[in-house]
Amino acid sequence: MDAILKASLPKLREKLLEALQAVLPIVAIVLVLCFTIAPVSPSILLCFLLGAVLIVVGIMFFTLGAEMSMTPMGERVGAVLTRSRSLPVILGVGFLLGFLITISEPDLQVLANQVPSIPNQTLIFSVAAGVGLFLTVAFLRMLLGVALPPLLVAFYGIVFVLAAFVPREFLAVAFDSGGVTTGPMTVPFIMALGVGVSAIRGDRHAADDSFGLVALCSVGPILAVLILGIAFRASDSTYIPPVLPEVSDSVELWQLFHEGLPEYIKEIASSLLPIVVMFGVFQAVALRLDKRTLGRIAVGLAYTYVGLVLFLTGANVGFMPAGNYLGQVLTGQSYHWVIIPIGMLIGYFIVRAEPAVYVLNKQVEEVTDGAISAQAMGMALSAGVSISVGLAMVRVLTGISILWFLIPGYAVAIGISFVVPKLFTAIAFDAGGVASGPMTATFLLPLAQGACVAVGGNIVTDAFGVVAMVAMTPLITVQLMGLAAQLKTGRRRAARAAEPALAGAAAYADWPDDDIIEL
Repeated sequence: MDAILKASLPKLREKLLEALQAVLPIVAIVLVLCFTIAPVSPSILLCFLLGAVLIVVGIMFFTLGAEMSMTPMGERVGAVLTRSRSLPVILGVGFLLGFLITISEPDLQVLANQVPSIPNQTLIFSVAAGVGLFLTVAFLRMLLGVALPPLLVAFYGIVFVLAAFVPREFLAVAFDSGGVTTGPMTVPFIMALGVGVSAIRGDRHAADDSFGLVALCSVGPILAVLILGIAFRASDSTYIPPVLPEVSDSVELWQLFHEGLPEYIKEIASSLLPIVVMFGVFQAVALRLDKRTLGRIAVGLAYTYVGLVLFLTGANVGFMPAGNYLGQVLTGQSYHWVIIPIGMLIGYFIVRAEPAVYVLNKQVEEVTDGAISAQAMGMALSAGVSISVGLAMVRVLTGISILWFLIPGYAVAIGISFVVPKLFTAIAFDAGGVASGPMTATFLLPLAQGACVAVGGNIVTDAFGVVAMVAMTPLITVQLMGLAAQLKTGRRRAARAAEPALAGAAAYADWPDDDIIEL
């Protein structure tokens, strides 16, 4: 165990630098705003800065912990499931895994706490059932080799038909729930499951099909909440904004975070417990891993736990009030449209601080042997999220229905999917779920809520939907990246194919016409 801890220290330093690169731009933007056009109280600013420190340390531990534990656990469980060759076992365990992991997802807890009119447990269990059902659909797709685009057309067609019959207050929440369920707890495990299942197949399309699980698991919660909206009579609860902190000294500042820390210690413990128990059952029944491998996974789980506790404490106690207050201040001025470009700028950088984005980018680079670099994926995600936050702020200011953005957006995304390589489509739809993680739920959503309060809009119909917008635009930007790569590869192949013909033509260019005819 000591050897494993010592070996992980250099990697922790590497992850710390990555976390600083991700979070410092957001801190810089907020500081510039606070000292220029959006003055905030010292209490809120200090909470934000301390929250940023906790988020940096949390990302450092989480990203290394996910690599050491969640990814190998998921791959091995996926491989064991597929080797069983029993379809009822694969589907039954798949549903149970999806259900348990979703209940464990911290993002979903954050969203449920902010949604008025729907009891928390009702929303959480509905979403978990949706993820469990669609994880079984994703397993079936991989085992049978079914193409992803037709499935997306069918399921999103059902989604938008149901949307016509659902009360307005359920629409944005339904699409938001599809984004938050694919967060830091779910993504590493589900993506690793896909790699494990596809590895057993071993055919040339296996790598393409290893992605796409997150894409389908994002559809399940949307359908579940839409059905809930039709069947469930919502209460008339009103939106309760986050409490803005007021501290007079450093001791009170620490006390504020110290009070929130035990809550997240318990929450993450209860979140990780089902996954640990389930892996323990697999280890006892089928895996039988050696002690060194188990020790590495145990250290990784400890890092994951510490990282998520620190991350969520910093995000909820420090970032959420700051985001809400900034939204109110920026939109409360005469030039309230400034929230659109500022939101786009924050969106561009904030996706880099999403813990699960690191997992996706690294796995994409590994599976494609560097053909799609982590840097290229990061740029595509940042561009997509920037556009989506800008559109979300337009919605907040104008009150336009979210369907005016989602229907054309998904139509374009699914339309492109029929002409780009299968791998890019699966990665793009996975990326949409990954981009909308805890940073979106704890900073961008409160930013939109604060802006909505300032303009006197409807919080439930106008402010909610930010997560859904963030989940949509990467589908287009990543696939466009794939289309550009495909065209570039096609031109190279054409150029290589033309080289022998051109060489032959050049060789005979100086011959008389009669000589060529005789030849």
